[in-house]
Amino acid sequence: MSLRWALLALAFLACCFEARPAQAALTLCNRTSYILYAATSAIQSPGSETQGWTRIAPGDCQTARKEVLKAESYLVHARSALAHSGSPRAWGGSYPVCVKDANFTLKQSVTQPTCTAEDSFALPFAAIANRGKSAWTMNFDEKPVMSLSEAQLAGVKRLLKDNGYAIVRIDGKPDKATGAALADFRGRMHFGPNAGNAELFNALEQEAAKKIAPSGYTVCNDSGEALLVALGQIEHGKPVSRGWWTVEPRACAKAVTTPLKTDTVFLLAQRKNGSVFVGGAQKFCVTSVVFEVLGAQNCVTRGLTEAGFAATPTKGRTGYVAHIGQDGLKP
Repeated sequence: MSLRWALLALAFLACCFEARPAQAALTLCNRTSYILYAATSAIQSPGSETQGWTRIAPGDCQTARKEVLKAESYLVHARSALAHSGSPRAWGGSYPVCVKDANFTLKQSVTQPTCTAEDSFALPFAAIANRGKSAWTMNFDEKPVMSLSEAQLAGVKRLLKDNGYAIVRIDGKPDKATGAALADFRGRMHFGPNAGNAELFNALEQEAAKKIAPSGYTVCNDSGEALLVALGQIEHGKPVSRGWWTVEPRACAKAVTTPLKTDTVFLLAQRKNGSVFVGGAQKFCVTSVVFEVLGAQNCVTRGLTEAGFAATPTKGRTGYVAHIGQDGLKP
């Protein structure tokens, strides 16, 4: 694509995208420059039902809940995509609600003090002021507040910057530098003439995710089946193994949330039938249930199972993202 046509495409992004009319009971619109993943919770005493994650590209609107809104109240939390560089962003409030990293539906008592479901944890949700209406549309905003069309262009700029392009301003105004970067990216991706905004945002996010490693250790499952993941580390000179995290297809799970301080993290991924999907030569002890095992010796005599883990190089890094594809661990 020539620079002239790239600028024309940017002008189209900036001027011709309008909000779609709400077709569903709860619609979430993204007027930020970040790709967002949103979760919602319906409160009907004595229980709640929480669902996530709904992906919303900048400048887009997505259905979060299809049912008529007739629960007592609704809550929402959104977080920026892992692919973005810099500190993660979150939109929420002060109500703790249990979620999972992968796509999920959780039902539990409103008065339940802790998260008991496997791999679940609490995030702060905000109340949705739908005023008792059976259908509602709400916006996620950042400062300065943008229109949907401005947010879409700002989102393209942010993701181009996340991909290493020299983008100076993250705003909703077309400029030559962004046009040139967009033309180069489209050429690198070999986009067809009919490739639209959905393909563009998907490619920008996927390519940025390969470059960005947030603090901690994240496992992304790019395969077509759910996986159970365990990690092995050498902590203070002693081996420790932990598992299992469930990582759904085309989802990510953050297994370590603090900055990494070891040279190597060892990874094991199994299918739900127990067969190994990703493994290696380094031996650690595991069990068939959620576990934390100190030491890697005499697994069988301790009533445990020995398994081989694959090494992932983390020396000098505070964060690492391991991608598992159809053929195993990606380089």
